[in-house]
Amino acid sequence: MKNEFIPLTGYRQLPESEMISRSSEFYEEIRKRRSVREFFPGPVPVEVIRNCIKAAGTAPSGANLQPWHFVVVENKEIKHKIREAAEEEEREFYTKRAPEEWLEALVPLGTDENKPFLETAPCLIVIFSKSYDVRADGKKVKQYYPMESTGIAAGILITALHFAGLVTLTHTPSPMGFLNKILKRPVNEKPFLILAAGYPAGGVLVPDIKKKDFSEISSFLY
Repeated sequence: MKNEFIPLTGYRQLPESEMISRSSEFYEEIRKRRSVREFFPGPVPVEVIRNCIKAAGTAPSGANLQPWHFVVVENKEIKHKIREAAEEEEREFYTKRAPEEWLEALVPLGTDENKPFLETAPCLIVIFSKSYDVRADGKKVKQYYPMESTGIAAGILITALHFAGLVTLTHTPSPMGFLNKILKRPVNEKPFLILAAGYPAGGVLVPDIKKKDFSEISSFLY
């Protein structure tokens, strides 16, 4: 069935000077975002998490099929189970599966198989990507570009949480199938990443890293 088309609303053409100012202000704000591994254990307002997930849900997706699902975990027992399962996979990764080159790349970040943030962060948002959806009548609906679409939604979610005043950390233990079992998600959903979110612990330190220069990440063809 073909969708009807409606007029574009909510768009306002801005003066060039305001566009430049707004884009510069956004850059200055988002460049402050850092991945944080130590969290203050206090709870975060659930309405903040809800609003940020709503923002993520506005992301563009293949055929507008929106192939994502966000599971918010605040329950301590469930977070403990996630940590145990993730650390089991991480031990396997660090001791057996990871190439030496990869391990060397991780040295400056100080990461290892221990993931206490999976319990200390007040909120875990586990993002799943759907390979297909299931309609109410039981019919399967194929998803198009599910991983790419979910990645865009995850980026918006991270940005929204930063904008709201929270810090985050992305975590992708491999494989992540244990998340389906712990969180009771169906087989058509594949874990995409775990996003720890909350307030930073007092005095928290982050690695002294630099981002690539603008000239290294962009090309302009006039």
